[in-house]
Amino acid sequence: MTTTLGLIVLCGAVVAAGGWLLLRGLVPAQPRLGDVLARLDDAPLARAEAPASAEAESRSARLGGWLHRRGWLPLGEGQRRMLELQGKTIAEYGADKLIMAGLGLVTPVIVGALLGSMLGWAAPVPVAAGIVGAVVGWFVPDLLLRRGAAVARAGAGEALFTFFDLVVLERMANLSATQAVTTAAAVSDAPLFDRVRTALSRARLQQQAPWDELRRLANRLNLPELGDIADVMQLDESGAALTETLRARVRELRDAHLTVSRIAAHEVSERMTVYMVLPAMIFGLIFLTPPLMRLVGLA
Repeated sequence: MTTTLGLIVLCGAVVAAGGWLLLRGLVPAQPRLGDVLARLDDAPLARAEAPASAEAESRSARLGGWLHRRGWLPLGEGQRRMLELQGKTIAEYGADKLIMAGLGLVTPVIVGALLGSMLGWAAPVPVAAGIVGAVVGWFVPDLLLRRGAAVARAGAGEALFTFFDLVVLERMANLSATQAVTTAAAVSDAPLFDRVRTALSRARLQQQAPWDELRRLANRLNLPELGDIADVMQLDESGAALTETLRARVRELRDAHLTVSRIAAHEVSERMTVYMVLPAMIFGLIFLTPPLMRLVGLA
């Protein structure tokens, strides 16, 4: 009886703590002064390696950034690229892993404790299941990140060509190359536009032309089209007429993108035909089975 009462009290405390954490998450948090000041630090290495420390606005995000700085949250180049394309920081990614691992650890224990209190038995299975759930929950954000890679890549491509169209329009309004790129990047809050604005701000603070920063951004995000546009826009420094050249290059890039999209859609259609043929084959076998059984003398 004492054990059952203790389990009930423990479960109630865990549920109450979960409700408090939920309410705490719904209340907007005030950013720390250190985080706000850290955003002003536009050093390339600091922004590339530890954007989590500059953009953490919650305790969980700060803890995720701390895990990354300690080396307990290793990231590959592909994961970094996907995080940037999806507009997520390393701190948020680390916070997701901690939250999912915590849910995986606590949920089996709570369910097992409730079942044990109601059925009158206790076993170490919930504890073992909690450990397994924590391990599985730790890798759930990786699976979600990989699953959303195709969508993030497609969204980045659409945002990139929208950015190109805006640059062409600004250039047709007789703005300089740098002004056209800066004005076009300020139109949207999409993750790609935000990364372009960051690169432009870094180049402006370094008192340099933005084209090298845009090329580095293109290499980091694996978007060679952005590097091509930077090469074209750099011709403005030599006094070349850019409007027609830029429009032609954007048209070529868009045609290439549409060709790749058509090829991908055609591959999806071919894969769908396999699932369309399988029901017809099954029905054909259903109708052919009785005559075949008569021929071989089984019916």
